[in-house]
Amino acid sequence: MNEAGATLLHIHLHKFEDGGGISGVAVLAEATFPSTPGEKGFAAFDVFMCGDAEPRKALEVFKRAFEPGRVVVGEHKRGVV
Repeated sequence: MNEAGATLLHIHLHKFEDGGGISGVAVLAEATFPSTPGEKGFAAFDVFMCGDAEPRKALEVFKRAFEPGRVVVGEHKRGVV
């Protein structure tokens, strides 16, 4: 991550058997909130799912856990179509 000016704190990769692909997460020091005074009280979550999973149902879990005053959701389709 040095090329991007980021500090890698932890990476976890899981390889699925039979060509099922890889799933992973990288935790960066520069992605920790709040990193500036304006981000106090701010949290961001990225939820990536495929198959028959229902990522929007994770919203209720986050809402119960963090009791946010405001929620903004962005959806980005990815992968090969």
